[in-house]
Amino acid sequence: MATTQHYFWAGGHLLLLASAFRYFLAAFTFRSASDTWYKASLLGALISYAIVCYKSLKPFQVSVAWLKRALLEENVQYFVMAFFWWSSKPVTLALLPYAIFSLFHWLTFTRTTLLPQILPSGPPVNGSGAPQPHPVAKKLQSWVKDNYDGAMRIAAYVELLILLRVVLGLLFLQNSFMAPIIYAHFLRQRYYNSAFTREAVANTTYHIEVYLGKPGTPPVLLKVWDGGKRLVSKWGGTILVANQEGPAAGRR
Repeated sequence: MATTQHYFWAGGHLLLLASAFRYFLAAFTFRSASDTWYKASLLGALISYAIVCYKSLKPFQVSVAWLKRALLEENVQYFVMAFFWWSSKPVTLALLPYAIFSLFHWLTFTRTTLLPQILPSGPPVNGSGAPQPHPVAKKLQSWVKDNYDGAMRIAAYVELLILLRVVLGLLFLQNSFMAPIIYAHFLRQRYYNSAFTREAVANTTYHIEVYLGKPGTPPVLLKVWDGGKRLVSKWGGTILVANQEGPAAGRR
C-alpha cells in the first residue's frame, strides 16, 4: 500500500509536470510565460526530492561523515539545484531534466499504484500464482522500459546545454555570476555519478574536436579549447577527453 509520503512524492512530480507543461507551452508559442508556473514546477521538484532525501538520509546525524554522505547523494544534489533555480532568475532549460525525470516517476506511480485501484487485474497464469496486471499497465511498463535510456540520454545532453546557457547568460547579464559556478560543480558530480553524463561529455567532446580539427580552423580556437580542457581536467580531478575511435555508445 502506498503511504502518505508516497502520495506527496507523486503529487510533487505531478505539480512539476503540469506547471512545466504550462510554462513550456507559453515559451514555445512566444507568449509571456509567468514566473509563477516556473516556480511552481520547481516547488514540485523540491517536494518530491525532499521526501526522497528524508527517507534516504535517515537517521540524521550531526557529523562530518553524514554531511559528506548527504552531499554525495544524487537526490540531494538535484534538491539543492532545484532550490537554486527556484530562488534565481528563470532559466527555462533548467526545468527540462526535472520534467523528464518526473514523467517517468509519475508513469511508474500510475502503473504500480493508481491503475490497480481503477482497472481489474487479470487472472493468474495457469490458474495459479499472482494476478496478472491489466493490459494497460503492461503497455505502460513496456513503454517506460523501452524509452527510459533514451530519455536519460536526452536529459544528460540538456544538462550540458544548461551549462552553456548559464555561461552565456553571465556574459550577457542574464543570470548571476554564481550560476555557472554552482551549476558546473553540480555537473562535475553528475559526471562521476551518471554513465549517461559521461557518455554525453565524451560524445560532445569528440564532435567538437572533429570540428576544430578541420582545415582552416583558426589556431586561436584550438588554443582556447585545449586550455579549457586542461582547466576542466585540473578542476574536475579527471581528464575529460574525447574517445578517439568515435562517439561513445551505450551505458558505461
